[in-house]
Amino acid sequence: MASVVEHGVPVAHDEPLEFSTEDGGLRVIGFWIFLGAEFVLFSCLFATYIVMHGQTAGGPTSKQLYDIKGFAFETFFLLTSSFTCGIATYEMRRGSKKGVIGWLLVTVAFGLGFLGFEISEFIVDVNRGATMGTSGFLSAFFTLVGTHGAHVTMGLFWMTSVIIQVARRGIDSMTSRKVFIVGLYWHFLDVVWIFIFTIVYLSGKVI
Repeated sequence: MASVVEHGVPVAHDEPLEFSTEDGGLRVIGFWIFLGAEFVLFSCLFATYIVMHGQTAGGPTSKQLYDIKGFAFETFFLLTSSFTCGIATYEMRRGSKKGVIGWLLVTVAFGLGFLGFEISEFIVDVNRGATMGTSGFLSAFFTLVGTHGAHVTMGLFWMTSVIIQVARRGIDSMTSRKVFIVGLYWHFLDVVWIFIFTIVYLSGKVI
């Protein structure tokens, strides 16, 4: 049972607040459909990367390029941010405005840390002559990982806007829906990164 403060009075709900209105439920369902389309997009990018992995054209290979320490830090930051985002959703269900804002801010901080490591990795790669134009392998690598990074960047802007709305409006049927949906999006990016970590980085150091 979810609770929220409305007009200064705690109000209990028999169902999650984000589903308490017909519009809210439909928007959540619509977002699941959107994530299905995103799944297809990343599946195509993964398939392209797998096919192009060996096409190095005399350039750096994945064994030479990938730094275990770098992608380990990226994984730690993103997995931790997914955990803190989950706590923010829990605080939203409890009706804690401060809890939602605080944990979403922590999530944003970890997300920025992830982006910082990823951007520094790209800069190092480019300085070593590994660019998108070097080979088919690097073109597929930068497209896949870069697309995920672009999604993370968009997610951070989105999450920041949700934080501002919660700070202004408190927790109601609209803001709870937005917190829940941005959480779904963030967890989806976390799942995609697990596949990148496994298929791209770990496999790339072995194959």
